[in-house]
Amino acid sequence: MTIRVLVADDHAAVRTGIVLILDGADDIEVVGEAEDGESAVAMASELRPDVVLMDVRMPRLDGISATRALAGVCDVLILTTFDVDEYVFGALRAGAAGFLLKNTEAQSLLEAVRVVARGEGLISPGVTRRLIAAFAEQPPARRDPAPGTDPAGLTPREQEVLACIGRGLSNAEIARELDMAEATTKTHVSRVLHKLGLKSRVQAAIYYSEGT
Repeated sequence: MTIRVLVADDHAAVRTGIVLILDGADDIEVVGEAEDGESAVAMASELRPDVVLMDVRMPRLDGISATRALAGVCDVLILTTFDVDEYVFGALRAGAAGFLLKNTEAQSLLEAVRVVARGEGLISPGVTRRLIAAFAEQPPARRDPAPGTDPAGLTPREQEVLACIGRGLSNAEIARELDMAEATTKTHVSRVLHKLGLKSRVQAAIYYSEGT
């Protein structure tokens, strides 16, 4: 299956470089380019890509606000120059599936797109520990459960799935560890996110780390 990607960055040279990398993969197709947040939201809503590669600092509408606007429309992977700062925290709270630094190697970028397209979360390996530690010090933005739910309402199996997400396991790895079908794993992950009022696996991993 071809992964459809929208690239959003206000620097034309950066967009061109990213597009060249993505176009070199047989399983990835760039369906559009946006030069600001407003264009990214409009194009993503129309084109419905599988993944949006989103810069943080953009004119008209920043990447964080654009990510928030695209919640439920498509998965957003943040590409940022900053490893740990308020922009990254805001993006994760807005529902981004993860983030990478712009100096990421081409092959790692391609693999990140594939991971996010599978519905899994991803954080640049070099900053994971710093990100979670710093994020935990920030005032929580979505620690409240969704209306009518309670974190204690997670079933024992859902608690196990949450623990696996907190360890950074993919759906396939969770399925193997808990001895269940991958489709069932995806269902449990969706239920965990809904019950905890979270938007992404990355938020679930941070949620888990803050409570342990």
